[in-house]
Amino acid sequence: MKKILLAAFLSLFTILSFAQNTRITDRNTIGWLAYSGTIRLDQKLSIHTELQLRRDRLISDPQQNLFRTGINYTLNNKLSLRAGYALAETYNYGDIPLNNLGKQFTEHRIYQMATLNDKSGIFEFSHRFMLEQRWIGRYTNASLTKEDDFVYWNRMRYMFRTNIPLKGRTIADKTPYLAIYDEIMIGFGKNVNENIFDQNRLAILLGYRLSAKARIEGGYLNQIAQLSREVNGRNVFQDNKGILLSTILNF
Repeated sequence: MKKILLAAFLSLFTILSFAQNTRITDRNTIGWLAYSGTIRLDQKLSIHTELQLRRDRLISDPQQNLFRTGINYTLNNKLSLRAGYALAETYNYGDIPLNNLGKQFTEHRIYQMATLNDKSGIFEFSHRFMLEQRWIGRYTNASLTKEDDFVYWNRMRYMFRTNIPLKGRTIADKTPYLAIYDEIMIGFGKNVNENIFDQNRLAILLGYRLSAKARIEGGYLNQIAQLSREVNGRNVFQDNKGILLSTILNF
């Protein structure tokens, strides 16, 4: 048994060492500014709006701009659904850009989402499940200044989030709170290359509920993203660390 355990340990160590040696890590310092708003139409229906300005080198260089909108349908106080559209513009940033030609590119998305909410004691929990159909722009010729083709990709996402009041037992008006979330993104379908694992995002935020209509949040964000291609036969991972500042409004 000891020999088997030792052999298993040595095999695992060899695999991990090989994985590290075949991986390139591109580290960046990011700063994300986010706004999201909900416009309620009635007890069941509402419109979602969202804008994110994502920056590299904290604030100096553009990383990505994202606009997202959708229609929400609330089944009950624990389950809500959303379907919508997103537009993203990704820029040339980091030592190894996402686009192999070092060009910025546009992405169109259609998405479907379900969110489950629950509470246990002082803890508020949410589980967010999302499917995305993505059309990502590419250049068939290095001399082009605008994408001339769009490649279709699929992606699924799962996010777990918890909110914890820092005063009292519920997050009421004028209440500070701690928010922690982790989201993993997995690509699938025939056009997915190296990045079946696409991204993981971890955030630890301090929030403040001003009223039922407004919240603000800010804190630490870590984004791990894998490029869809190899560089010199090695997988490339971005390790992006920085801050996230967010405003959430309900109308």
